[in-house]
Amino acid sequence: MAVEIVTFGCRLNIAESEALRRHAEAAGGDIVIVNTCAVTAEATRHARQSIRRLKRERPGAEIVVTGCAAQIEPGRFAAMPEVARVVGNAEKMRPETWTTPATERVSVSDIMAVRETAPQMADAFEGHTRAFVQVQNGCDHRCTFCVIPYGRGPSRSVPMGEVVDSLKRLVDNGYREAVITGVDITSYGADLPGKPTLGLLVKNILRHVPGLARLRLSSIDSVEADDHLLEAIATDARMMPHLHLSLQSGDDLVLKRMKRRHAHADMLKFVETLRRLRPDMVFGADIIAGFPTETEEMFARSYEAVVAYGLTHLHVFPFSPRPGTPAARMPQVAREIVKERAARLRGLGARLLEMHLAGEVGQQRIVLTERGGVGRTEAFTPVKLPGSTVPGQLLPVIIGAHDGRQLVAA
Repeated sequence: MAVEIVTFGCRLNIAESEALRRHAEAAGGDIVIVNTCAVTAEATRHARQSIRRLKRERPGAEIVVTGCAAQIEPGRFAAMPEVARVVGNAEKMRPETWTTPATERVSVSDIMAVRETAPQMADAFEGHTRAFVQVQNGCDHRCTFCVIPYGRGPSRSVPMGEVVDSLKRLVDNGYREAVITGVDITSYGADLPGKPTLGLLVKNILRHVPGLARLRLSSIDSVEADDHLLEAIATDARMMPHLHLSLQSGDDLVLKRMKRRHAHADMLKFVETLRRLRPDMVFGADIIAGFPTETEEMFARSYEAVVAYGLTHLHVFPFSPRPGTPAARMPQVAREIVKERAARLRGLGARLLEMHLAGEVGQQRIVLTERGGVGRTEAFTPVKLPGSTVPGQLLPVIIGAHDGRQLVAA
């Protein structure tokens, strides 16, 4: 008998899955926990496919489904004969959910009523060489395409002292790099006494955890980036020169219909400011292709914005209407056009990545080694390493070449 965790989606899910693992292992039993994602319809479909496969592979195991898709559509998963239990996002983090016998097949409460986030601070992450530290959960914004607030509830933050203590334990356990994660991390602190910001949290981490070699941020909303955060990025080399932006579009009218809080000019100013403060900064971004009402001219402005921002790591989402969201009720773009625009953006992303890779050849970089003979540079660029390496080490390498997808160490 064994506990298996299958995790979909974001880094926050990765962090939470480790807490689930500890609780489930303490309870014992033959169990598979599927921690789902609901960011797109495709993510939910993949979860359902995996559940069916897992039941074929482990017919005697109890399959428990949790995560955002389970929170939003519990009935859909409860109707699957392979599923033994459906557990909500609030319930999944409670030890008693896993250590006491279940009295209900579906245990999903109103996530919008949750007002506190208990820190789920794992001391180790199975299969990962970097640590993921949850500092925040939930979201108070209502982008018209997004269902995640209905899976995660309102924004709530982990107190700074508990974050710092967690990072100290992770460093003591050998982790050299950590990623601050959450649903909307730039909203950090608004619900805490004194209203500390993400930038103040970052400064406290860097000050009080001197043994942490590298610190990263997960996806950020540029309009909420405070001066303390910009100063930390500009002045402390332990802040890695890579940010993943919640961009979504480069066209102002589409951004307005998405109910985003930035315009094209705001994002351009943000990336230019950061590059001035930190010339080695590299940006990735999420972008949606084929948002409802998007014309070819609007798409062209998004395409051109990707170039203007100098993005390197592009994560393209073909628009996926999510039931219950305002965008699902807007005039839709034909699916073949959505797919074609997504393909164009991915092609552009591949070319921009190749330009970045070519510029890295001949440079010395410090790589955090991972399993499988690969690692990541400071800018989160993948590197193929020669020979065998021990995961979790910081290794200086000279970049000798690239293959169009990753760097190759000399």
